[in-house]
Amino acid sequence: MSVEVDALLQEAKESIEAAQNYRSELQQRLNGLNQARKQVRGSSGQAREALRRHFVELQAATTRLLNDRLTTLLAEVDTIETDSVKPLDDCQALIEHGVGQADELLREGEAALRCGLGEKEDKLGSFTKKALHIQLDSLPEVPVLVDVPCVSAQLDDSLLGLLRDRVSRHGSVSSHPPVQIDELQERPGGVLARWCKVDEDFAAVEYRLQYRRCDIGGSGGTQYEDAYIGRDSEFLVLHLDPHTNHLFKVCARGEGRTEWSPWSIPQTGYTTLAPHEWCPGTEGYILSSRKNIAMRNDSIPARCPTLYSNAPTYFCGQTLTFRISAAGQMDRRDSLGVCVSSVRGAESLQRDQAVCISTNGAVFVNGKEMTNQLPAIQLGSAVTFDMEVVSMFPIWNNNANDGGNFKLRVTIGSGNREVVFDWLVDKAVDCLYFGCSFVHSGWKVLVF
Repeated sequence: MSVEVDALLQEAKESIEAAQNYRSELQQRLNGLNQARKQVRGSSGQAREALRRHFVELQAATTRLLNDRLTTLLAEVDTIETDSVKPLDDCQALIEHGVGQADELLREGEAALRCGLGEKEDKLGSFTKKALHIQLDSLPEVPVLVDVPCVSAQLDDSLLGLLRDRVSRHGSVSSHPPVQIDELQERPGGVLARWCKVDEDFAAVEYRLQYRRCDIGGSGGTQYEDAYIGRDSEFLVLHLDPHTNHLFKVCARGEGRTEWSPWSIPQTGYTTLAPHEWCPGTEGYILSSRKNIAMRNDSIPARCPTLYSNAPTYFCGQTLTFRISAAGQMDRRDSLGVCVSSVRGAESLQRDQAVCISTNGAVFVNGKEMTNQLPAIQLGSAVTFDMEVVSMFPIWNNNANDGGNFKLRVTIGSGNREVVFDWLVDKAVDCLYFGCSFVHSGWKVLVF
């Protein structure tokens, strides 16, 4: 009986635990639904506010433009009226002056006729001279109506139709932004952001990626800043503090459009990997403040010192990139690559337990040059190293005294070409050093 009770008790405990887990899962789903509802209602409220604000501003601007145009047209009417009436006023003044002279002449003539014989001859003589001076046969010309401006306003009724057509197509509302963050991968000192279109009808010609630091709760923090604007659908954002959340969002510009699309839903990304840095204090090299850029100077000419990373920060499965931002004279001893350990005093990575590429494009594996060759390295070149573990178990040689080997598959890319090969190392490694060596000064290389 006690066995049955114990079994029932155990079953009850398991059921209670299952119920607790079930309730916890349901609660998480409820929280997810609440967040989804908040996103729908919050974004809808923001969209309404944006629409109202935009159309209020548009109405005010349209009214201002119409009023400005009306004021301009009324001013043109005033100018035409003023310019056209002035000669008419001048002509009227001339005619009125002539009427006054004629009235005065008539009065003098009538007075001369009424005067006595003793004065008549003088009066009539004076009147005749005055009449000749006035030139009674000369009349001012009055313009005919066809020559006088007749002001009118020409108004194109099609404007309302054009306005109605444009307004009916102005603005749009969508349930989802046309592009979304697809993936955020951690990289040493940065995050690789990838995005994709979710609206296939949206013809994107340019993308814009922004990011900002945020607090532990995922809100607050600094303002968004541009990280990338261009046609690519991925970008590596560098110089991020490890173990710090950052928000990323992306938008796009459609074909033939000047405005950007709505922003994607912000996604949280972070990196746990320390940034790649060159080792300071190596003679012959000058480092940038962030130690991710090294420049070969001429402090020790005719030698080819090797500059290593500050620590073995390259892990298999990642992509290591060297970008050449300045180029000097090439030499066969030059090298860019990775190695198991940093051998101080070595003048090149063309040695055992290292793989590298020379500036002339030659590839070296454990000090031996491969048959395959990549394009020569020059200003703007980007050299990439990708590695994956092929075998973590020892590959024993026939010689009993030899140790075990471990195999890594290496892909080196430069330009539009790449070489792939297997690299045998003496021991299992989960992280590697990177390094470079240049014989001549003038080379500058960024690592990320």
